[in-house]
Amino acid sequence: MKNNSVKNISRRQFIQKSSVVAGAFVVGMHLPVMGEAAVPAKGEPALANAWIRITPDNQITLICARSEMGQDTYTSMPALLAEELNLPLSMIKVEMAGVAPVYINALLGGQITGGSTSVREGFDKLRIAGAATRAVLVQAAANRWNVSVDQCVAMNGKVTHASGKSATYGELAADAAKLPLPEKPALKSPANFMVIGKEKMRRLDTPAKIAGKAVFGIDVKIPGMAIASLAQCPVIGGVPTSVDDSAALKVAGVIKVVQISDGVAVLAKDFYAARKGRDALKITWNEGPGANINNIEVRKQLEAGLSKKGAIIKTVGDPAGAIAGGKVISAQYFLPYLAHSTMEPVNCSADVSNGKCRIIGPIQFQQGAQAVSAAAAGVSPENVTIETTFLGGGFGRKLELDFIRQAAEISRAAGMPVKMLWTKEDDITHDFYRPMSVHQMEATLSGSGQLDAMKAKMVSQSVTARAFPGFVKDGFDPFMTEGSNNLTYDIPNLEVANVIEDVGIRVGYWRSVSNALNAFAVESFMDELAKAAGKDPVAFRLAALKKQPRAQAVLKLAVAKSGYQAGSKKFGVAQMECYDTYSACVVELDGASAGAKVKKITFVSDCGITVHPDQARAQLTGGVLYGLGAALSNEITIQNGRVQQSNFNNYPSLRQNQVPIVDVHLVPSQEKPGGLGEVGVPLVAPALVNAIAAATGKRIRELPIKA
Repeated sequence: MKNNSVKNISRRQFIQKSSVVAGAFVVGMHLPVMGEAAVPAKGEPALANAWIRITPDNQITLICARSEMGQDTYTSMPALLAEELNLPLSMIKVEMAGVAPVYINALLGGQITGGSTSVREGFDKLRIAGAATRAVLVQAAANRWNVSVDQCVAMNGKVTHASGKSATYGELAADAAKLPLPEKPALKSPANFMVIGKEKMRRLDTPAKIAGKAVFGIDVKIPGMAIASLAQCPVIGGVPTSVDDSAALKVAGVIKVVQISDGVAVLAKDFYAARKGRDALKITWNEGPGANINNIEVRKQLEAGLSKKGAIIKTVGDPAGAIAGGKVISAQYFLPYLAHSTMEPVNCSADVSNGKCRIIGPIQFQQGAQAVSAAAAGVSPENVTIETTFLGGGFGRKLELDFIRQAAEISRAAGMPVKMLWTKEDDITHDFYRPMSVHQMEATLSGSGQLDAMKAKMVSQSVTARAFPGFVKDGFDPFMTEGSNNLTYDIPNLEVANVIEDVGIRVGYWRSVSNALNAFAVESFMDELAKAAGKDPVAFRLAALKKQPRAQAVLKLAVAKSGYQAGSKKFGVAQMECYDTYSACVVELDGASAGAKVKKITFVSDCGITVHPDQARAQLTGGVLYGLGAALSNEITIQNGRVQQSNFNNYPSLRQNQVPIVDVHLVPSQEKPGGLGEVGVPLVAPALVNAIAAATGKRIRELPIKA
């Protein structure tokens, strides 16, 4: 999904032009991904290619192109702009962007929120936009007063001259828009930051959320809208062949019943009536080939895949020779299918009418949403508008487009605007699941007990082969290598391989993607190797991290903050680099025997320059708990094509009495920003099983952990 053509982009390429639209100063930036012909027409520049809008009344707005799903883009992205505009964060208003090439995420190659990329990708881009805007505002003031720019200062929404003259940014906007943007605007040194990295920064979305005014997808209202409840085949991929809707149409409040490509929707005045009508439907399904899928057989197929060579992702030294000539230590690990299980169930609102389609909902992939809606509605993409609400959790689920297509199909068939709401049961049983995976690890140690050689092979389905097939070449899926292709350990002889096995179950990107899969195998195996070498797990890791000062630093700090003691039987450790962030995790149990519970999790990250420290810690804490819940109790099993889990009763989230102390620390750093939204997830499971092994001598090699 990454696009190499947008990796090296000059500041001049980022900053395209300024213009005056309805009295507003608009600064836009263009990424050369789709070509000039794809830039929207002049009639819509504020929506099509703009990041900043300044109106004469001095309202300053960021058009935010990254979805807000709790990870703080609604505040961290404006903070980047506020910093270079010399504004207090409270002066920045936020509007969610529509769809346009200018909003493409350069790290992912599409208008996508995911991969812990929002701040990483926007850090320079938005600061450059802010600095360029500040420069032309100052120049406009200097021109108006016939003074030198060196005598003018932009601060707190106005430009002031040494004589005492001043004008607001809004008053200068029209003049500033006529000036050429500087090719290389001067950016602030981190030492001079007034917004970025400050502890007292407050989230901009909090007041609306506290007041109940924030609009999530589930809150959307369109005049004349009906509520739709969609019956779907119990086997994913199945389609309806016949429908008896007579009983459903007799339910009070039901308006109509429509059939779409993969289900039957009941439209009603409220959700209660729609769901009651849906329950009254009599549907015959063609379940398709998915009806033959069973969890146990899928695992056998993946395990058989270990015998295949697969795609060799990375080779260092002579791993085959080193393995053949040494005493081999080996282990096999297993991870199950997982659901995303967001708190806000899948939903989407659509209005298909008069040759146009309006989509409103919790969306992570706006470009894809526009394309799939156009096809479903039978209109051209330029006649589709996408409005992104707040997301009540995403975790990768709302990167998918199925629910958007369904809403558009229902509205088109019904001839009226609709809000389609899934139940929690729909959500769990019709997800795009994190793939099941099997891992084979082999290694040898040197005579001094150091790591000499390692071979790592993962067998799994490829999400990318389904979602973005053009990015999978010769068996290489770049997203399957996360957590294995970027090992921080210095291993003289190393081979990393992946085997793609398509088993017919639809899979999707799940919070931290393959980092969680590979980290469980690698970091569990590192503990097993430390035991074989007769070394303390921390000391064994540090010996292999001599060329990685940031990795060493986070591990040492985690050890110090956790109270870890070599030889203790209640601690487990794990470390990795994930999304350009270096992290270490120490799990402490409340005892050193079977049945011990998790008492405390210490998590340390070096994420480079931290834009919003409070929310960085919050994101890491949330990721840790998400990972802990998955490790302890979550798995999706399938029998006869039917997912066996359906709600929190059999696919639980952590309860309060299961939540340990989570102690998060950030390492001060001037490195480029790393990701945070997914970073807390991968290390918890291996650190936990390592702690259990230390306490009980029992090595757990598959998840979830079973008592």
